[in-house]
Amino acid sequence: MAPLTQALPLACLMLLLLCSAPGVGAQADQGFELRQPQKKMSVIAGETLTLTCTVTEGGPLGAVRWLKGWGSGNETIYDQKEPFSFRGTMAVDVSNTDFTILIRDIRPEDAGTYYCVKFRKTATGEELYRRGEGTVVSVQARPSNPTVYRPTRRVELGKTVSITCKTGGFFPSDIHVKWFKDRAPIQSQPILITPGPSNFTYNMSSTVKLTLQKDDIRSELTCEVRHATLTAPLTRRYRLGHILRVPPSVVVAQFPDPVGLNKTVNFTCDMQGFYPGSVTVTWLENGMEMNTGSPPRPTETPEGLFKLRSTVQVQAVQEKNISVFTCRVVHEGQDPISRRAVLWVAASDQQGPSSEGNGTRGLWGCGAAFPMPRAHSRAPAGAHLLSSPGLWLGMLLEKAILSLVLFFLFKRWQA
Repeated sequence: MAPLTQALPLACLMLLLLCSAPGVGAQADQGFELRQPQKKMSVIAGETLTLTCTVTEGGPLGAVRWLKGWGSGNETIYDQKEPFSFRGTMAVDVSNTDFTILIRDIRPEDAGTYYCVKFRKTATGEELYRRGEGTVVSVQARPSNPTVYRPTRRVELGKTVSITCKTGGFFPSDIHVKWFKDRAPIQSQPILITPGPSNFTYNMSSTVKLTLQKDDIRSELTCEVRHATLTAPLTRRYRLGHILRVPPSVVVAQFPDPVGLNKTVNFTCDMQGFYPGSVTVTWLENGMEMNTGSPPRPTETPEGLFKLRSTVQVQAVQEKNISVFTCRVVHEGQDPISRRAVLWVAASDQQGPSSEGNGTRGLWGCGAAFPMPRAHSRAPAGAHLLSSPGLWLGMLLEKAILSLVLFFLFKRWQA
C-alpha cells in the first residue's frame, strides 16, 4: 500500500499542472462556431425583421446576445439571460444552438448593423468570445395615402387656382409624382421634399396651377405617387367642380305696353348657366319682399350647369300702376344680383295691340330702358274734334306729365 499512497499525490500534481497549462481551454473549445449568414437586409416599415444566428455545441459557459451597433453606443436587442426584457424575441422555442430572433413592427429608426455575440464567463464577469460579421439592415417606409389640399372658397371662371398633393413618412427620399387631368398628363411645379418627424422619414408636397374653364365642372384631377416600397402607385382624385363657381345670368322680362286693367300678368326671372345649383330667389315689390310660396328647384343642363325660372303673378289694378318689381338672386352666398321691371296699367280695361292674349307678348330684357306707354283713350265719333285746339293742348300736357314721371322713375332706378 505504501507505493500506491506515495504515487497518488504525484498524479494529482501532474493533473493540476496539465489543466493549468496554456492552450488547454482553447483546444477544448476549438470546434465551436457562430454563424451569422446575412450580410445585408432590407425590410419595409411595419413588417417583421428576421435575424439569423446559430452556434454549435460545446462552447464555454456564457450568454448569447444580439447587439445593434458596436462599441460604446451599442444597444442590446436580445439577451439569452433575459429573453423577455428586450425587443427581439426568439424565432423558435428555447434552443442552445439556434438564436435567430424576430423584431416585429420594424421602424425606420431601427436601421443599422446587428451583431450576434457569444460571451464567456470569467472570474470577474464575462468577456467577448465570438462575434458574427454583422448584418446591415436598411428600413424602407411606404408613403402615406396622398391628401389633396385646395382653396377653402370657390373660384370663378378664368381665375387661377393652386391644388397641392401631399404625402409623408416615407424612406428613402427618392419619390416620383405625376398629375393627370381627365387622364391627360399635366405639368406640375417641382416637388418639395422635407424631413419628416424623425430623421429617418421624409415628407413630400407637389402643386399644380390651373386656370378654371366652364368645362372643368366635370373634370377630375389625379395625383399619382410612386416609390420603391410600392408595388402599385398611390392615387388621389379630386373633382374641379368642388371649387368652381359659375355665376348666373339673370334676366327679368318687361312688358312694353300697358296692361289692361284687372288683368293678371306674370313677371318672369330667368337664371341661366350657373354652378353649383344652390341659389336663393326673392321678389320685391317697390322694395318690399313678396310672398311667392315655395321656390322652384334648379334643373341641370347637359353641360353640368344649372338653370332656373321664377315667376310671380300680379293683378294689374290701378293702385299698382308704375310699381317696380325686383328679382333678387343670391348665388353661393355672394353679393345679390338684382333685375327690375315696371308694371304699367292702362287707364281702362283695354290693352295695347301687342299685349293681347295672356299678357306675356312683347317682353323686353331688363337691360333696356323702360318703354314709353302708349296713350289709350277712345277716339270721339266726330273726326272734326281732332282739329280742336283744346284737345291738342290736353294731349301735349299729358305727354309732358308722363315724361316727368318717367324721368323721375329712371333716376330712382339708377340710384
